[in-house]
Parts: sequence; structure tokens; C-alpha cells
Amino acid sequence: MTIFEIVRNALLAGFGVQERVKELVEELVKKGELSESQGAKLVREWSEKAEKSSDELSRSISDILTKSLEKMNLPTREDIEAINKKIKALSARVKKLEAMVEKAEDKGV
Repeated sequence: MTIFEIVRNALLAGFGVQERVKELVEELVKKGELSESQGAKLVREWSEKAEKSSDELSRSISDILTKSLEKMNLPTREDIEAINKKIKALSARVKKLEAMVEKAEDKGV
């Protein structure tokens, strides 16, 4: 199972559970076992916990991806930008040297 499939299944399960909790609370309110304010509070608390869990899952996935990319030893955006700067600087130096060689050839050196 890929990371994508694990995350997808976790999110889908989370959405299903959230719906089921709301239905259960509504049912308890209808039966009079919970007041509307207690039901709203319960749903709010559960939603906050679910959101916190979702944030933790997101951070965990981000950490896993970051570590995986580090192991692949791929260049970062900063690495590529530094290489591009060096290429531009070297290109400018080559143009100057070519101009100097051309001048020298014109003088017969």
C-alpha cells in the first residue's frame, strides 16, 4: 500500500466517522438523552480533536516526504539557483575571454 493510499483511506475514514458522530449525537438529542447544547458541545469537541489529529497526520506525512527526499539526495531550489548564478558568472567570463582573444587575433598576436 502506498503512502497516498494510506492517507486517502485515513481521510475517507475520518469523514465517515465525523458524519456518524453527528448522526449519533442528533439521535441522542432526539431521544432526549442529550440536550441540544450538550450535543453541539460534543460535536464541537470531537471536531476539534479530529482537526488536531488531521494536522498531526499532515505533519507526519510532510516529515516522511521530507526525509524521503533528503535520502534521494535531490538538489533543492536553493542549490539550483546557486548553480544558475555560477553558470551566468562563468558565461560572462567566457564572453570576456572570447572578446580578448578576438582583439589579440585582430592585432596579430
